Amino acid sequence: MEVIRYLHRSKGEVETEKVYGERWLRLIYGNPLGKILLWASVKRTWFSRWYGWRMSRSSSKSKILPFIKKYNLDTSEFRSTIESFHSFNDFFSRKLKSSARPISEEVESAIFPADGRHLGYQDISKIDGFFVKGQKLNLHSLLKSEGLTDRFREGTLVISRLCPVDYHRFHFPVSGELVSIKNINGSLFSVNPLAIKKAISIFWRNKRVLTILESQKFGQIACILVGATCVGSISIEKKEGAKFLKGDELGYFSFGGSCVMTLFEKGKVKLSNDLIDYSKQGMEVFAKMGQSMAKLNHN
Repeated sequence: MEVIRYLHRSKGEVETEKVYGERWLRLIYGNPLGKILLWASVKRTWFSRWYGWRMSRSSSKSKILPFIKKYNLDTSEFRSTIESFHSFNDFFSRKLKSSARPISEEVESAIFPADGRHLGYQDISKIDGFFVKGQKLNLHSLLKSEGLTDRFREGTLVISRLCPVDYHRFHFPVSGELVSIKNINGSLFSVNPLAIKKAISIFWRNKRVLTILESQKFGQIACILVGATCVGSISIEKKEGAKFLKGDELGYFSFGGSCVMTLFEKGKVKLSNDLIDYSKQGMEVFAKMGQSMAKLNHN
């Protein structure tokens, strides 16, 4: 049986992912009968809205403690007590103490926008495959803009995949101004590697929010918040024109897996070595929001 392995940056060790809902993922994305279920319901917006509604009811509070115990979450990081959460979704989109996610103080660093398992590509025009060789990124389908496609065609990409067990608020990778916010409708497939290996097109077929950031040092950045199965909503807490500092909160995902895609213009940044090396092997790097993912490129 195929397993998902990733490098845990802080530990310096390769670990095996404990996949939330693994049995269902393998059924839906690896079984012919599961494909019927996928197209009939799971990828549909109504299914995720229904599941999100269930996770927002007060009765869902009973799921919180078993979830914390099963996945060994560190409750000392929580800003609120377990008893104060009104529903599972309230717990899922929890805030953390600022000390739990220190922001890299390196002036010329860009940070991971979210906790998760990350892939990084210095030049997206030269990618020969995501997890599986031959899978190419359709940048125009992802961005839905000819101008942005031209701007980022040879840019640098970081894909940050959030599992249901992760902290689900996302933050700004650099300091700057929020130029625009655009909602793009789509399906809600899973973004787990078990699904992505079948079709990289999930990234541009799924519902997403495209935000464009402007940074004095880092230039223009596209930050794409991608929804996935059982994600009730993508909530943006800033408005167009807002100024922000590196590490400030941009928004949060409601229940489910999801991902953040960060695009830099050509030659603006140099990705961290571990991100480059392990991504070439098709292996993600687990790192937390606030840790450095790239530095300004002076070449």
